[in-house]
Amino acid sequence: MNIPNILTLARIAFIPLLVVLFYLPFSWSMPIAAGMFALASVTDWLDGYLARRWDQSTPFGAFLDPVADKLMVAVALALLIERFDTALLTLPALVIIGREIVISALREWMAEMGKRGMVAVSWVGKLKTTLQMVAILVLLAFPPAHPLAQIGVVILYAAAMLTLWSMIQYLKSAWPHLSRSM
Repeated sequence: MNIPNILTLARIAFIPLLVVLFYLPFSWSMPIAAGMFALASVTDWLDGYLARRWDQSTPFGAFLDPVADKLMVAVALALLIERFDTALLTLPALVIIGREIVISALREWMAEMGKRGMVAVSWVGKLKTTLQMVAILVLLAFPPAHPLAQIGVVILYAAAMLTLWSMIQYLKSAWPHLSRSM
């Protein structure tokens, strides 16, 4: 067990805390939930940085890091779907969650074929992740009627567009291998 893996495990431990904070009936609970999400987002970057910098990448970390990220984002988006209770937010949230499921399955399948590098994270994926984290943070911090929440929805749509773009890139890269197995 090393520090990058501990940070990844901490990110998973933050998930139930995020849910509890989200549902607490206090005026301070949502800003604290947003802060918890921000902290988790920072650990997402930090664990990868430290693992590379200190040469502490492990198979456990390589498996758990993307799982922790997807769990944190999916839970936060599910909470926000309930909070906003509108198709305007539900649509991009479901696009993002659906893409994560498709790409996870694609990466697993490509890894089985020894071609995982063909679906490695791209700059579009990194930009998508950044926008989605910012959007979720803003949407957690502000109530739906707040003008900044509306900006958060716009950012979430930008993340959803990049989500689709990156998914298409990954599928195009994998298509020669996918089409051979049809």
